Amino acid sequence: MTQDLKQELKSMIGPAAWHNLLPHAARDSIVLVNPGLDLAEVGVAVATDNVTSVQRWISEALITKPTVAQMEDWERDRSRQFQTLIVQPYVLIQHLPDAATAAE
Repeated sequence: MTQDLKQELKSMIGPAAWHNLLPHAARDSIVLVNPGLDLAEVGVAVATDNVTSVQRWISEALITKPTVAQMEDWERDRSRQFQTLIVQPYVLIQHLPDAATAAE
């Protein structure tokens, strides 16, 4: 079941520019996910209320709320791209690597 959910969430991951994420930032629903984590795996943990994993990632600062300084930086470069995954009520975002094309 969790594997099915992970596949479903994986299919929902997509790129978004910062300016498209501003409404979510205004609602304080953005969660920044460390690039070392699998975005779909974090989505599964959030969707299934896996408190143990989520708390561990928070305590290790692997998932955080963006800081004001980060958002100001992104605002200056509004075309900056992120990988995104919506897991209501959150929008999980992850920096795209500089060589930002996903080979599929």
